[in-house]
Amino acid sequence: MKRLTEFGLTEFDDLADPTFSQAVIDWQRAHGRHTLPWQNTRDAYRVWLSEIMLQQTQVAAVLGYYARFLDRFPTVRDLAAAPIEEVMGYWSGLGYYTRARNLHACAIRVVQEYDGVFPGDPALLAGLPGIGRSTAAAITAFSNGTRAAILDGNVKRVFARVFGVEGYPGEKRIEEGLWRRADALLPHEGIESYTQGLMDLGATLCTRSKPDCGRCPLQARCVAFATGRTAELPVRKPKKASPEKRAHMLVVIHAGQVLLEQRPGSGIWGGLLSLPEVDGHVGIDEERDGAGALSAALSRLGTIDEVQALLPLVHVFTHYKLHMVPHKVTLAARGATPAGHVWVALADVGDAALPAPVKKLLLDLARPNLFG
Repeated sequence: MKRLTEFGLTEFDDLADPTFSQAVIDWQRAHGRHTLPWQNTRDAYRVWLSEIMLQQTQVAAVLGYYARFLDRFPTVRDLAAAPIEEVMGYWSGLGYYTRARNLHACAIRVVQEYDGVFPGDPALLAGLPGIGRSTAAAITAFSNGTRAAILDGNVKRVFARVFGVEGYPGEKRIEEGLWRRADALLPHEGIESYTQGLMDLGATLCTRSKPDCGRCPLQARCVAFATGRTAELPVRKPKKASPEKRAHMLVVIHAGQVLLEQRPGSGIWGGLLSLPEVDGHVGIDEERDGAGALSAALSRLGTIDEVQALLPLVHVFTHYKLHMVPHKVTLAARGATPAGHVWVALADVGDAALPAPVKKLLLDLARPNLFG
């Protein structure tokens, strides 16, 4: 027998198990997290903001950003009306900057299409920028009590271990099976506690390394625990060699200011300010006339007083490793400011919308006496 769920998916009776959801609900109510700043509210804006910030980011890292964001953008209308450059500035350092661009675009859509009210239907919500199926389900569960399944990384790990799921959860066939199970296990009551409970279990007990199985309410039914395979499940993503690239960056200084470049809206560090680059992010082994390109770049800046090579830095993105090669360039006199570039006071770089490694580099350099 099959029946349709509220999200329009087929629920398979052979995967249903009310005792599973009840165990999660009971544990969450007694031992789960209840005091996070985005909990105990039905404000869809606050719930949505927290869910986007928590994507691929630990709670501890989100707390400060969440508070500052709400202080500056207390409503979705405030966020929609703000310039994207300001939004990126408040996001700077949190990483995965596409989330910030989507956040702003989503706020605009909610104001324009839904009069500032987030839709309670997860299918409609999932069609907005930056909100996928799982995130839409979480937002509507917490803000509207909607019965819809989540399947983020934490939940995949819990399911893979408890039910002994073989195969990499990111593989289409395996993920589809996990979605069927997630849908079938939905309780008919207590959806908020159940949804939060799955998140809490994955974040606090059923962690990637050293899971605390002794305190887990699902231990008695957990296949991975029974077979001694908690370290093997879920199956990890097949490893691919991570490409390595390099970028020669210019730290151009004059009269207590540094020259910054506005990066394109899409791509690496999209929409942020950053240091001007000589030849972009190129393969680490790709042969380029680095000295010639650097000389040509310097000739356009103005009258050079001094060029100093700084220690290289390494920054790891999700899909490649970047070797940053910075050059401190002190100008005796400025030339014309290139299009898409701005001069920012060194004293203000801490508040600028900069990628985390670039901001750290500039803050380190801005210490007393380093700029003369």
